[in-house]
Amino acid sequence: MGLDIFVLVLVVLLAFVVALGVKTVPQGFNYTVERFGRYTRTLKPGLGIIVPFIDRIGRKQNMMEQVVDVPSQEVISRDNATVTVDGVVFFQVLDAARASYEVSELQIAILNLAMTNIRTVMGSMDLDHLLSQRDEINMRLLSVVDAATTPWGVKVTRIEIKDINPPRDLVEAMGRQMKAERDKRAAVLEAEGLRAAEILKAEGEKQSLILEAEGRREAAFRDAEAREREAEAEAKATEMVSHAIATGDVQAVNYFVANRYVEAIQALSTSPNSKLFLMPVEASSVIGALGGIAEIAREAFEGRPASNGTGGSPDGPARPTPPSAPPAPSAMPSSGVPPIAAPDR
Repeated sequence: MGLDIFVLVLVVLLAFVVALGVKTVPQGFNYTVERFGRYTRTLKPGLGIIVPFIDRIGRKQNMMEQVVDVPSQEVISRDNATVTVDGVVFFQVLDAARASYEVSELQIAILNLAMTNIRTVMGSMDLDHLLSQRDEINMRLLSVVDAATTPWGVKVTRIEIKDINPPRDLVEAMGRQMKAERDKRAAVLEAEGLRAAEILKAEGEKQSLILEAEGRREAAFRDAEAREREAEAEAKATEMVSHAIATGDVQAVNYFVANRYVEAIQALSTSPNSKLFLMPVEASSVIGALGGIAEIAREAFEGRPASNGTGGSPDGPARPTPPSAPPAPSAMPSSGVPPIAAPDR
């Protein structure tokens, strides 16, 4: 009976000793092993064996990436603007032993290190730079804090500035400054637009004047060409009439004289100074008025006196008779020359 109790106690004691020597480390953690208070080794995730009553678990380090909030603090920029800043720090323990025995209160140390460097880095920058260059601030903070935590076996992976809050009066001043800047840009753009419009308008007027001048030049060329053609036609007509007169064509002389007579009547009717003039009404009156001239031409071409008896006897030598003026109104044919009052112009 006593032996059974002893064996039972021995088995229980042995189980207790085994339980003290077997350690299970969860994933994402490392345990340090201390022998008589001195660090000896690190247990990785899984099943670990230690010497009971001689070895013990020292520190349990979280090897996963961790985050620490940086509380709000006031920072004075280089241009003496006070802003309130807060942020967040991400870090990961790479060496459990160094993180356990090289620094006390690892998270507090990292937090204080981040806060002091935030004041240092942001205090060396102007307010405008602070508000617009957050990426640069984050990179500078990460470089400084990571270099400071490397001896602790810690890797700072990221530092982010969450909020930068200037004082209310400074925000209002910045708003007025932004409004003034935008008004300035608007005025500059409007002036540039007006300038461009005036330039385009001047260019358009210039092109219009050029085209108008070219049109006038082309019209002048065409008018000159038309006058040249008209003069050529007139010269040709005069040449033909002269040739007809030289060859004794009486009909051509009659046509030429009648045409000039009609043109003279048209000129008299359109003259602004004429008040009253007489003109034949029928075409036969015009031809009758030209009869004397036709007889004179026939006498000149045939070498005998005109049929109206003027200029010598039929048997005598032909004498040129001076052209007679158009007959007076009283001597005109019975068709009459009724007086026509020209309209006052």
